[in-house]
Amino acid sequence: MDAPYVAGNFAPVRHEHTLTDLPVTGSIPEHLDGRFLRNGPNPISEIDPDTYHWFMGDGMVHGVRIRDGKAEWYRNRWVRTPHVAEQLGERHGGGEHRAGFQNVGANTSVLGHAGRTLALIEGGVANHELTHELDTVGPCDFDGTLPGGYTAHPKRDPDTGELHAVSYFFGWGNTVRYSVIGTDGRARRTVDIEVTGSPMMHDFSLTEKHVVLYDLPVTFDARQATAATVPPGLRGPARLVLSALVGRVRVPDPVTAMIGRRLRPNSALPYRWNPRYPARVGVLPRDGDARDVRWFDVHPCYVFHPLNAYDDGDTVVLDVIRHPKMFDTDLRGPNEGTPTLDRWTVDLAARTVREDRLDDRGQEFPRLDERLVGRKHRYGYSITTGARLDPGGAVLKHDLTTGEVRHRSFGAGRQPTEFVFEPHRPDAAEDDGVLMGFVYDAPNDTSDLVLLDAGSLDTVASIHLPTRVPHGFHGNWVPEGR
Repeated sequence: MDAPYVAGNFAPVRHEHTLTDLPVTGSIPEHLDGRFLRNGPNPISEIDPDTYHWFMGDGMVHGVRIRDGKAEWYRNRWVRTPHVAEQLGERHGGGEHRAGFQNVGANTSVLGHAGRTLALIEGGVANHELTHELDTVGPCDFDGTLPGGYTAHPKRDPDTGELHAVSYFFGWGNTVRYSVIGTDGRARRTVDIEVTGSPMMHDFSLTEKHVVLYDLPVTFDARQATAATVPPGLRGPARLVLSALVGRVRVPDPVTAMIGRRLRPNSALPYRWNPRYPARVGVLPRDGDARDVRWFDVHPCYVFHPLNAYDDGDTVVLDVIRHPKMFDTDLRGPNEGTPTLDRWTVDLAARTVREDRLDDRGQEFPRLDERLVGRKHRYGYSITTGARLDPGGAVLKHDLTTGEVRHRSFGAGRQPTEFVFEPHRPDAAEDDGVLMGFVYDAPNDTSDLVLLDAGSLDTVASIHLPTRVPHGFHGNWVPEGR
């Protein structure tokens, strides 16, 4: 069996680095003052390549500090879970918390909020607070106001600065949770919403008026969960118990605690495609409660990442990356057909959803100017990819007004990952800024942090690292002081 998620630039790096005075080609814009941070899986211990799921690797955060036109440092640090601390021969100092399971490290995204740097993950696993230099402070439950795990994909309201999110966890039975984290770093609002079962709800969408939930047919699988957590002789009874509970009632705390203690990092993912599960989107008014959610059927598919959403009269417009299926035959990573850029128009009055294809080439990791989260946007950015979420060879810029798509490749053997937009000024036009992302140089086995002009896609600057940044998931530009 091939092992795609442990080969090439998917393979983990084995050392933590602190590198200063990084060489730069081109000119870094003087106004950039902050850190470009990126998170991803980086297994610290031996793995079984036949069963290892890419999403389950120990988390490692990579960062580049930029100030005064210079790249001051690059750091990479494992998120210190008990497992990682043990492997490194360190004492784990996480202490008591209610943030969620710690066995799997926060490996999916990283952002700054209310003066904290947060490494994020989903599914009931604890997110972690980091220092400015990316060392682990410990699990974060937002000062005790949001126990039980969070999400990798909160949305920051551009007007209020608050973080909105939808979280899931198999132990909550058939509910997911909408939350709002204030600018003080504490949850000020939570709403528990009933869904059809126990879905993997990786992301959501936010508009000025609504919260949009993607209730799609990838769900908790008792067989996979028990194979990863329960001794062989007890797996049959454990599967029966979980199958009876999940999606109907809240799983008892002793059961979730047992699975949490035994859930192994660098192992299988306990979610898979469920053809019996209905595919739908839910629309909740931002000030509503669970009774106010309206549900709309869509064709079976899976969405990891929406590009954006906005209100348009009696409709809600959703631009999403649509996968035709997920974790059906390939249980080690996302590899179930070509992901495309689609537009779903939800007609609230007619109770229908129109599904249109905007771009049929394979792509993922969509981003936009985040000053327009929940507002009508013109431009979006993504990277080319195949069915598997390995980075392709190009950055795409979509003009959703004209339909034009610009294509920027980086040369033979150079593979871009997610690119993030940062405007030149607070009042700059929508594409007047830079795009930032890591590009892997396979011939030299190194990576660069590349800055592109968002208008033309020309290179502004390349920050050269003497090491590589493995293919991972999501990152953000964190301005100094956020």
